Amino acid sequence: MTATPAFITEPARRIEVIHRTDVLVIGSGPGGLAAALAAARAGVEVALVERFGCFGGNITTVGVEGFAWYRHEQTVEAGGIGWEFEERAKAMGAAYPESQSLSYELDSEGFKLVADALVEEAGVRGMLHRQFVAPIMDGDRIIGVITESKAGREAILGKVVIDATGDADIAERAGAVTRKTPVEEMQAASVMFHLAGVDKRAFMAGVKADPQTYGDWSTGEWQIETSGKEDQMFSPFLAKPFAQAIKDGVIPRHLNTIAGTWGVAHDTGELTYMNLVHLAGCDGTDPDSMTRFEIEGRKQAMLAIEALKRYTPGCAGARLRNFGMTIGIRDTRKIDAVYNMTESDVRHEARFDDTIGIYPEFIDGYGVLILPTTGRYMHIPYRAMLPKGVKNLLVAGRAIGGDRIAHAATRNMACCAVAGQGAGVAAALAVKSARDVDAVEIAAVQAELARQGVRVQ
Repeated sequence: MTATPAFITEPARRIEVIHRTDVLVIGSGPGGLAAALAAARAGVEVALVERFGCFGGNITTVGVEGFAWYRHEQTVEAGGIGWEFEERAKAMGAAYPESQSLSYELDSEGFKLVADALVEEAGVRGMLHRQFVAPIMDGDRIIGVITESKAGREAILGKVVIDATGDADIAERAGAVTRKTPVEEMQAASVMFHLAGVDKRAFMAGVKADPQTYGDWSTGEWQIETSGKEDQMFSPFLAKPFAQAIKDGVIPRHLNTIAGTWGVAHDTGELTYMNLVHLAGCDGTDPDSMTRFEIEGRKQAMLAIEALKRYTPGCAGARLRNFGMTIGIRDTRKIDAVYNMTESDVRHEARFDDTIGIYPEFIDGYGVLILPTTGRYMHIPYRAMLPKGVKNLLVAGRAIGGDRIAHAATRNMACCAVAGQGAGVAAALAVKSARDVDAVEIAAVQAELARQGVRVQ
């Protein structure tokens, strides 16, 4: 019997170059979508590559509809394309007042149309249904990527490449220095879902009769550090139904992390953005791990729904409406950037000469919750998007350089949009000035961002 080989050697193959562009963005979540739009609006040709059949990333494919759920009266924000996402969604009937803030929840299905419209209007070439496979390198300089699709392998070339995969996939495979959070320390993954069949009047009466606060997050398995000012603020938090379900044997005792928040209760009976399933130990860079936790997450979601039906006012007739298209990953790889943001930066209003936008003092992760209610904000430095070891590459989104608590701030979707817009403008100006991205004129980048409606200081 022939032994099973330990590895396979692929034969060399010719791969057709199907497209050449000025700026090539891979990944269309809030960071990648903002990057592509910003670069196109700065006057260069842009291609936007996405593995799924829609743009929007966490908003559309995962179902994270609370884009700016941190917003309160004193919150100071960058504006720009992130703000435009919300305003455009409102204009297109794809946004609803959010339950715990002054923001709007973005409808995950409707935002697919919003993103389509933004991409088409900007003249971005959308390239959906293509999975990134490998970088195309010229020495230590990235000049494009290889994708795989129903059409086979294809090559796409770009004068500047932006990695907006969320996991620093391109940077990692191109040879940049990256850091991966140990699996046991990663923020939990989530399977998002939405409900139908909820009696809104009865549900909201129950919420009013027993209002929950952010102080209630420190229950059961979770202990949350706040600044104190958050503890008495209203939170759309659900934990009691699941604790009762465990007591009654409806939910197994070891599933004591089922708890969390809801987004919007609709007159139509929908209860959306159910962020109740938290899956520790899921590695978003390991497909076997993701497979196991996708399945486990759906099982836990159905247990959560059963508990809501039994113990929550207005939910007796509740049923599953839909899951997100894919599991939600919060934490995997980050680049070792020219500058890595620090806990001190995000807690103490960091200021940088190379700022490409501001972000309010909002930290959510690793057991810390700080809400921006006092007007405090930080700068996002351009250097945090410059990976070490690879030229011609920018990294946007949650994989920018930073430590744990910095990541708990910059991973949030609105901050990803700020970083993405900065990366897109810098990439465009690098092309137009024939400079490397690490030598682009920051003052010119800041001026173009201001023209695009971004507050950078």
